[in-house]
Amino acid sequence: MASSLSALSDAPVLVHVERGGFIESVHRGIAVITTPDGDIDFAVGDATAPCFPRSSNKPMQTLAMLRSGLKLADPRLVALSSASHSGEDFHLAGVLEILSGAGLSEADLQNTPDLPSDEQARNEWLRAGNGPTSITQNCSGKHAGMLATCAANGWDTATYREPKHPLQQAMAETISDIAHEQIAAVAIDGCGAPVMAISPVGLARAFGAIAAAQPGSHEATVRDGIRAHPEYLGGTRRDVTALIRGVDGLIAKDGAEAVYAVGLSDGRGLVVKIADGGQRARPVVMAQLLRRAGVTGSAVDELGRADVLGHGEPVGAITSVRF
Repeated sequence: MASSLSALSDAPVLVHVERGGFIESVHRGIAVITTPDGDIDFAVGDATAPCFPRSSNKPMQTLAMLRSGLKLADPRLVALSSASHSGEDFHLAGVLEILSGAGLSEADLQNTPDLPSDEQARNEWLRAGNGPTSITQNCSGKHAGMLATCAANGWDTATYREPKHPLQQAMAETISDIAHEQIAAVAIDGCGAPVMAISPVGLARAFGAIAAAQPGSHEATVRDGIRAHPEYLGGTRRDVTALIRGVDGLIAKDGAEAVYAVGLSDGRGLVVKIADGGQRARPVVMAQLLRRAGVTGSAVDELGRADVLGHGEPVGAITSVRF
């Protein structure tokens, strides 16, 4: 497996940022489409080198929780356990529902306190006199699910973020299993939990498998929760929510440092990793990658629309240029 540094340093230019007909910036990146069998169908850049998928790992982490005995009362809570939520009221209520169902409370959360990521929700939270908390941080659904999994197994809840904890070991095993490759590295994510590195190919393979899972499987439970309640996975005003709603059978998860993973109902997977971590390039490249895979429609067009503004008016665009 190639090195992450060389893969990112040598990645091709995928995006131009154009203002008034002048190219003022570019973004390099890696993109891959896998077949239903998990082989590479199309790739630009070295998609075999490991990266941290960051929050794009979350559906696989939820799969690990379900395999470990987590029981959630409603599909929307399955989506929330896989979420980087926006911190809207219904997200916070869902987190409390997961915790209370396991005999736990907000005080048990150990994810890094933060404000809601959604601007409207954040402003409302601040106007109410609140500050950063763990429940409003975007990973609280995942942390609530992790805590509930520990409670279901009698595992220690005080140390659930430790890489050697049985929960985190189960997550590593599941990610490796569904990606069909070994974990390349482990570090600490922004929320304080471990993040595990796999290649873009492995990530695409995993998303394709979840999207095409057989009914009744744990993978299908993850897929069905995301498909039924994408607003719990992202938020009311998020591009990942709109994409899932707009394309039949598709699941998706965005991640920090400009990662985007998609699974299609036929078992194909698509992954984008922007080398410099620039989030503005992520949806544009994914939209073009979807078109390459034959997925079209208004949701894809909207995902790929990115104006460059001057004095509040469109004066250019962010466009995919490689494929």
